[in-house]
Amino acid sequence: MSRASEEVLLDDHLHRLKLPAMLRQYRECGRAARETGQRYESYLLDLTTSEVEQRRARQLQRRLQEARFPVLKTLEHTDLNKWPSLEALQLREYAEGHYIARRENVILIGKHGTGKTHAATVLGVEACRRGHRVLFATAADLVNTLVEAREARHLKRTLERLSRAPLLIIDEVGYIPFSAEGAQLLFQVFSDRYEKGSMLVTSNLPFAQWTTVFGDAALTAALLDRLTHHCTIHEFDWESHRFAESLGRKQKSNKSVRREVAATSAPAGTTKEVHHAGPPTPLDA
Repeated sequence: MSRASEEVLLDDHLHRLKLPAMLRQYRECGRAARETGQRYESYLLDLTTSEVEQRRARQLQRRLQEARFPVLKTLEHTDLNKWPSLEALQLREYAEGHYIARRENVILIGKHGTGKTHAATVLGVEACRRGHRVLFATAADLVNTLVEAREARHLKRTLERLSRAPLLIIDEVGYIPFSAEGAQLLFQVFSDRYEKGSMLVTSNLPFAQWTTVFGDAALTAALLDRLTHHCTIHEFDWESHRFAESLGRKQKSNKSVRREVAATSAPAGTTKEVHHAGPPTPLDA
């Protein structure tokens, strides 16, 4: 069989086997292997390594898209000093996904602007990198989705989709109170995931005030009982980062304006008179 015929068949086989990276690179890798005298096993290892890396990259991109993060935030581009309640070792454990393997929950509680959503997104991205499927939603959006699913008679399918994700991130619990129906449906999500999947929840309210969101005290108590059983709680009790950054920009702008005013207040070319102390000179007489 001629070399051209072999390449035609090899192209077809790699296409049928859905190995696009190997299809794109086998000629170049083969040429380099012939020039360097590379062993057949090494040549094959190079090809398969390229295929595995590109397949992992595609899978990660798909998981990130399915998660529906509001804005992509990564650990390597985050100033960890802004989260003093998260110790380095604990953050590394979260990034490695051990709490997901143990089906444990994480709760971040604090005022708005303290970085809770940022932290939840970073941990969600790290979970995606570890191969976990992640779903991200605000509490209000999730409740709306559940109510609409019930009205459309496919609530069971929606709940099953939520349960399949090893990590469910529910952001902003506490900003908007739920209807009785919405509270019951969200309770069902929490109940279904108990000891079966991890949740990462952020809230601006302490637990004692969650009744104002869910309405029913008994339902709230039962929900918190399940949520906090296998759980780590972090309090983000510092000032708002957004407010601090905004205040810093304002102060910097004010200083700049004052410098400009000072520079333009004195007419160009003016000088100050200087009086010398001492005895009068003959010219003063």
